Amino acid sequence: MHRREEEADHNSFFFMFEELKQEVWEANQMLPAAGLVMLTWGNVSCIDRKAGVVAIKPSGMEYGLMTPEDIVVCDLDGHIVDGCRNPSSDLHTHLVLYRTWPEIGAVVHTHSTYATLQAQISRDLKPYGTTHADTFHGPVPCTRDLRDEEIQEGYETQTGSVIAETFEQRNIDPMEVPGVLVSRHGPFTWGVSPKQAVEHAMILEQCARMGVLDSLMVPGLQEVTTALLDEHYHRKHGPGATYGQP
Repeated sequence: MHRREEEADHNSFFFMFEELKQEVWEANQMLPAAGLVMLTWGNVSCIDRKAGVVAIKPSGMEYGLMTPEDIVVCDLDGHIVDGCRNPSSDLHTHLVLYRTWPEIGAVVHTHSTYATLQAQISRDLKPYGTTHADTFHGPVPCTRDLRDEEIQEGYETQTGSVIAETFEQRNIDPMEVPGVLVSRHGPFTWGVSPKQAVEHAMILEQCARMGVLDSLMVPGLQEVTTALLDEHYHRKHGPGATYGQP
């Protein structure tokens, strides 16, 4: 009887991984479909906090060739527990964010054109209108540059740490601003699910595109007022939200 219970637990655990890997594979397929990545750039991960594991895209693998079985499952120290591929090189950045913010369930990293432009010039993405305000309750911050010693020692972990540092120092709620620009690198977004995290990456790219064009059309353009920012954000988020269907 004891052996049967062990086998049942093992089969249940295996099935749970299969569902997690399928969900992460589907979210990764959304990236090229949305025009957020080219070649093998970018990745999506998802955490199962009950199981203590993270599933993530395999490193350097083409999206069109990837199957759910290629998704790599790791523990929270980065050790592979399921899968035969190497995990994304950004794994340890994702792990820092999961450890820092227990509210999030998925993380996305891309090198989408306009958001990366903002990151490469080390500039916050300012809220110029309500499209931005619907998702990001304030500017999307850009981190400071990593110091040489940080780059040389645990670069991916330090990238996660500088993201967490930026939000802590600026007193930004990561659930109200679900994205960041890593200076000289590119954007990261997150959400409660892989699908939502990818949608946030899509919105961030669109807002960055409009922001670049706004700045070219009207140099020195001012941010949207706080009143309008708050109104549009809270229409979609929080206990008083009125957007959408019950």
